[in-house]
Amino acid sequence: METNNMNTMTPMPRIGDKAPSFKAKSTQGTIAFPQDFQGKWKILFSHPADFTPVCTSEFMTFATMAKEFEDLNTQLVGLSVDGLYSHIAWLRTIQEKIEYKGMKNVEVKFPLIEDITMEVAKLYGMIQPGESNTQAVRAVFFIDPQDIIRAIIYYPLALGRNFDEIKRTLIGLQTVDNFGVALPANWRPGDEVIVPTAGSCGVAKSRMEGEEKGLKCYDWFFCTKEISKEEVEAKLYRK
Repeated sequence: METNNMNTMTPMPRIGDKAPSFKAKSTQGTIAFPQDFQGKWKILFSHPADFTPVCTSEFMTFATMAKEFEDLNTQLVGLSVDGLYSHIAWLRTIQEKIEYKGMKNVEVKFPLIEDITMEVAKLYGMIQPGESNTQAVRAVFFIDPQDIIRAIIYYPLALGRNFDEIKRTLIGLQTVDNFGVALPANWRPGDEVIVPTAGSCGVAKSRMEGEEKGLKCYDWFFCTKEISKEEVEAKLYRK
């Protein structure tokens, strides 16, 4: 494995940072991340260990939803600190033996990175000493087509991820980019969106007096408008 600019003092990447680059072996061959997936959204996620039940449920869910993420022009990349042969054996076991919540014969086709030395996990701040010094927590990094980190979600070892929220976050980020808006709590496609705050008093006044068409204002700083589910879905980054 080759990594760039790594040492024990590497700061955790933050939202707005360029995604740290690395080369690593995976179940789909050696990959250079994020370079191999330029022009795509990337979801890089870590799990504590192979052959563990929470991780198994998550990988089955990710694999079952893989086409949904692909349709959103998104590449999934998994990581744990286990070795490549462990990864291969675990994924084979999932496909051949595990049936869970209606999911069976599940084939994981996206790359699962080998990270025995924990170099990538440390590079991305996936090792949280309060949880474990030897296992990566359940981190999820959303990385855009320009390789910028746009969102980060962390879960502890014992709690499985909410995949509806992972997909909602991805669609939300794409919608923010497509329409230049912000999104309110619990937003889903078809809900009203937030129009960025006006930059001058004159614009604020025209808003409150109803001169801007299509806006619903709760106060000068809080205005929304409708964007239909069909409009949102028509502009998502699909292949």
